[in-house]
Amino acid sequence: MVDADVLEGLRGLDTPTVCNALEIVAPERRATGFSVLPFVCRDLSAPPLVGYARTATIRARERSGRTPTDDLKERVGYYRHIAEGPGPTITVIEDLDSIPGYGAWWGEVNSNLHKGLGSLGVITNGSIRDIDDWADDFGALAGSVNPSHAWVHLVDYAVPVNVHGMDVSPGDLIHADRHGAVVIPDDAAAQIADAAAKIAAREAVLIQASQHADFDIDALVKLLDPRGDH
Repeated sequence: MVDADVLEGLRGLDTPTVCNALEIVAPERRATGFSVLPFVCRDLSAPPLVGYARTATIRARERSGRTPTDDLKERVGYYRHIAEGPGPTITVIEDLDSIPGYGAWWGEVNSNLHKGLGSLGVITNGSIRDIDDWADDFGALAGSVNPSHAWVHLVDYAVPVNVHGMDVSPGDLIHADRHGAVVIPDDAAAQIADAAAKIAAREAVLIQASQHADFDIDALVKLLDPRGDH
């Protein structure tokens, strides 16, 4: 587990800033580990989600093929997985249908159940619904909004998933906001805040200079290459 103060520091950053910092502290992750397709964000003003992944896969276009008893057993096992520590957790669901989001697993009921079990929110390539009746302060990044749950059912849980190009395993540390999501390696988490501060300081020099009346291309080139090697 990552220290609580590290998690708190991560909550103060947006996801693009975390990605920038990872380019420094984990350069091998520069082109992997983050979402690469757009999400529907239920609440654009919501704060970042920072937590440990709980995962599952779903389908909705056809029935599960299991008996009602076996379906219930699968759901209970899934909810036990969601409730497992350490927390806080984020639920990451991969929709396996050829048309992801054909049926919504997420709505008024599941948002409240998952929040009650300690989940901060959901990241899915599938769909959500009941967005006006959603659990208070339960975050959501989804592939789409859909009115029906069709035959939505669990396929598996506590398994590796891929959501919008981001590979996630159970227990991975996730940072997400309206921009998307990224997996943070545990051994890099404590270095993110310092790296982000250094990046912000460098960027501030460029931004402040660009807002001066005498800013021009020569001033920019000098800032980018103070040695004059251009």
